[in-house]
Amino acid sequence: MPNILLQHADILTLDTEGRVLRDAAMAISEATITAVGEIPVDFQADETVDATGHIVMPGFFNAHTHSAMTLFRGYAEDLPLDRWLNERIFPVESALTADDVYWGASLAAAEMIRGGTVGFADHYFHMDQVAQVAAESGLRANLAWCMFGREEGEIGADLAAIAAFTEQWQGAAGGRIKTMLGPHSAHTCTPQFLARTAAVAARLGVGIHIHLAESEAEVERSLALYDLRLVELLEANGVFEVPVLAAHAIHLADFERGIMAAAGATAVQCPTTHMKMGYGVTPVPALLADGVNVALGTDGAASTGRIDMFQEARHAALIQKFSAGDATAMPGDLALRLATQNGARALGFGASGTIAPGRAADLILLDCSAPHLQPRHDLAASVLYAAGSQDVSDVMVAGKWLLRNRALLTLDEARIRDEVERRAERLAAHRLPSMRRYPVGESTL
Repeated sequence: MPNILLQHADILTLDTEGRVLRDAAMAISEATITAVGEIPVDFQADETVDATGHIVMPGFFNAHTHSAMTLFRGYAEDLPLDRWLNERIFPVESALTADDVYWGASLAAAEMIRGGTVGFADHYFHMDQVAQVAAESGLRANLAWCMFGREEGEIGADLAAIAAFTEQWQGAAGGRIKTMLGPHSAHTCTPQFLARTAAVAARLGVGIHIHLAESEAEVERSLALYDLRLVELLEANGVFEVPVLAAHAIHLADFERGIMAAAGATAVQCPTTHMKMGYGVTPVPALLADGVNVALGTDGAASTGRIDMFQEARHAALIQKFSAGDATAMPGDLALRLATQNGARALGFGASGTIAPGRAADLILLDCSAPHLQPRHDLAASVLYAAGSQDVSDVMVAGKWLLRNRALLTLDEARIRDEVERRAERLAAHRLPSMRRYPVGESTL
């Protein structure tokens, strides 16, 4: 890899001091940031980038998505969660092939790169195909093959096969790919299956990515069946004995936040989906106050529309301010930290998420020439409330350009679009009976 020198940039470091550097330089060697501000006189640059009029900042980490659901963008709208899943999503997913997932994930990768995302946590099916996309695209990824464990057995791939995938891809692509196990949720998996999954995760030395407390109905069902709230149910079955990525985490009692904090779990707020689906608001300030790591995710394109971390960071701030009736809630610097370093840490890429010497060279450049980015009194506010995916000009992961001067370097975008259009039409026209059911309101699994 060449030594790269960025000059004349406005740098939003998001470091511990919250430093903002104007008209500054940055040196990158191999996959690492070697200097910020003061550049060693002996640094020999193979490539020099004039970043005048650009913001340089850490790239985003999307901590919960279903990448191949780009195939279902706009397919299931304005429905409550149970009908959204049972009547639209689960039936059409039953027709998914491995190739469909590859192309749907490829479209998501292109969208994420163009939107400044450098890493993502995926929770879906045929994850060997998503791993291939991650390897080809240059993105970082934490991949969990979604599992439904019922009394009659697993639906889809079984735990043994998924464990083999988890071992095969852990640390692949030069360390850019990590893996977790992915039971869908506590209400679509039996306690016995959750316990078995937790034991396998502990044996493999990986974490668990799971949906948690999306709806009040899930909580009520768990109390009716087990006399336990959802976090208690997971704790009782050993899930919190390994790292946990808990998507949504909306309907939590105070003591449940304490359990998550003690376990070192991460809660992932997906604010656009939460608003669109009417789920409620993840109690982010309370979670942070209790010591829970909170990250941000887009969820899938079928529920959120766009896989856009600018949108999620903005909505993360706005939804907390609106919910609390407090304009001081969730300041911009904090919202951006959730979208960058907190997600990086949760996905297992702790060297990312900050612009500082010794940190991973996972960064993005925003072109500030458009009117909506003039003037820039506060760089964090400019990014959070004014910038968008359309302003991303360059993306680097592990010292390698994935997007350069708005040209996508690692993926064939035209072919991806053609493949997705053709496959989405087939899926919509040939729905199969659903292989599974979202069990809200049912008294047994």
